[in-house]
Amino acid sequence: MKLERQNLIIKKLDLTNTIPYDLLLLADPSKELVDRYLEKSEVFAAIQADEILGVLALYPLTDDTAEIKNLAVKPECQGQGIGSYLIEEAVRHATIRKLKTVFIGTANSSIRQLSLYQKLGFQVIEVKHDYFIQHYAEPIFENGIQARHMIVLSQDLTHPT
Repeated sequence: MKLERQNLIIKKLDLTNTIPYDLLLLADPSKELVDRYLEKSEVFAAIQADEILGVLALYPLTDDTAEIKNLAVKPECQGQGIGSYLIEEAVRHATIRKLKTVFIGTANSSIRQLSLYQKLGFQVIEVKHDYFIQHYAEPIFENGIQARHMIVLSQDLTHPT
């Protein structure tokens, strides 16, 4: 599937409608954990021709911080900028809301995601050792690497990069 940028819309979803679990579970295989954070999250979708191609959940942590808890793009649409557009929209939204910091966490095995987040201005600030071992019943593998540690990144919205 080829992305037509001019036809891609980023829209905040109303969660009283159908929740795009097929995408959300690509990024987080625990429906229980997804349901727990979705309740308070703002969910943004990348939509083209009435089809959701990507989704992002922005979860409030404090009055001035939020965390991108979930970011997923349909496998056939990955590598076309949809994830970047969703992150940029979430950061823009957080800036308008006068938040100071946006966090995002990913596995040590998520090589492409780590690269993307840093290109978009996020900085590594912490490693949560054995996070994926302790919080998920089944082992998770990406790129031939077991997801063990969570790499936490942040972007300071008070001093744009």
